[in-house]
Amino acid sequence: MIAPETLWHSLERHAAERPNKSALSDEQGSISYADLPAEIQRRAEHLRAVGCRCVALALPNGREWLMWDLAILKAGLICVPIAPFFTRQQREHLLRSAGVDTVLGMADDSAELLAQGFAATSLGWQRAPMGAGIPAGTAKITFTSGTTGTPKGVCLSAEAMLQVADSLREACSPVDPQQHLILLPLAVLLDNLGAITALLNGASISVPTDTGLQGAQINPARLLTVLNQSQPHSLILVPQLLQGLLQAADAGAPLPRSLRFIAVGGGRVAPSLLERAARHGLPVFEGYGLSECASVVCLNRPGYNRPGSVGQPLPHVQIRLADDGEIMVRGTRALGYLGEPPLTVDEWPTGDIGKLEDGYLSILGRKKNQFITAYGRNVNPEWVEAEVAAHPAIAQVLVYGEALPVNVALIVPRSPAFRVTDIEEAIAQANSRLPDYARIGPWLTASEPFTPDNGLLTSNGRLRREQIIEHYLPALLGLLTEDIAL
Repeated sequence: MIAPETLWHSLERHAAERPNKSALSDEQGSISYADLPAEIQRRAEHLRAVGCRCVALALPNGREWLMWDLAILKAGLICVPIAPFFTRQQREHLLRSAGVDTVLGMADDSAELLAQGFAATSLGWQRAPMGAGIPAGTAKITFTSGTTGTPKGVCLSAEAMLQVADSLREACSPVDPQQHLILLPLAVLLDNLGAITALLNGASISVPTDTGLQGAQINPARLLTVLNQSQPHSLILVPQLLQGLLQAADAGAPLPRSLRFIAVGGGRVAPSLLERAARHGLPVFEGYGLSECASVVCLNRPGYNRPGSVGQPLPHVQIRLADDGEIMVRGTRALGYLGEPPLTVDEWPTGDIGKLEDGYLSILGRKKNQFITAYGRNVNPEWVEAEVAAHPAIAQVLVYGEALPVNVALIVPRSPAFRVTDIEEAIAQANSRLPDYARIGPWLTASEPFTPDNGLLTSNGRLRREQIIEHYLPALLGLLTEDIAL
């Protein structure tokens, strides 16, 4: 395991060797490596002085987010990032279950915070320290994007996160990226650790607030502007961002020639995307990870790249396949889930089915019904379906979104004489209660109800998902027009 002191020693060394080099920059300015260690220490002392224990970060992407994140780690406190795509109910659950006593950000949500007992202070929003079932040694609680309405908090140690970051630094070392661009929300563990990786390597990090990515929407023009202004050596993408870049490149838009390493993860990458990226000369390397293993587990890398796989395990990881093909991971893992007993297992059962060939891992599918969208968001379809089925016009519904830019739905109306407006109303009402990554886009009606007789329903009333998806997949994919892709 890598101790936190390794990071602080690295920053001190960079301050001595490259004092004038920019460490962090955004639209408002930058901070050099010479000034970064003292700024982190100043903020850490302030956090301790005002009695913080568990700090939620709800700031937009930018230098401030990263400097506070580093200061919380330096102070030995617990950091709880709040993803910008969470709903109010999910934020309330997060603040309550983690026992958060300090919130940095959420200036526009004063009523929400006041209702939970927070008061405005010179630092941010604070309330008396609260008790919560947090495993000892927790440095960060990362909440999943929400397979249900109340996402789980995964408790991670500093040592586990830094071990992953150091392995990523080693994986990227053949191309030595010295300019890193952050496009994803820093509250997402993937790019949060990408930033730590860049700092260990002494790279300059550009972390603009406006990247062209807003929730589940992409502004291709803004994204290309950010890329060409930053001229990054490295960046991390989810599949849908890669799709957006490739569509722009196909249309003749110039891409930066500086790119040396593009990591793509958070969801399955279609082989056609990798082929298109190769045609445009983009150095794309697919990877695989999960929050319970402190993010990245496997990664393709320069000299060790097998398109179609998610690469080889990082140096600190060992992988084996269980008898049923489930991927089992040994190495860094979470301390436990928030509010649950600490984990004691040596291996983490990922719930994913895989194949190992010559040391390269390929992902074949999931043991459960959860899918991952093209934006890297985890969605449990039963959650979304329950919201839609609450409307009286809906008899049955199946939601599908694996690796798609939007979720699509297959609807069985309650009455043969249904009206399209009734279905649209049901979906609109459900979407109003859901975060953007779980909402339904295009839909179609099934040719017949799902029943045990036609093999589309179990005897106890559960959908036979694989059979339904197999039957209707061409029609569902046909709902995706070119303009939906972005």
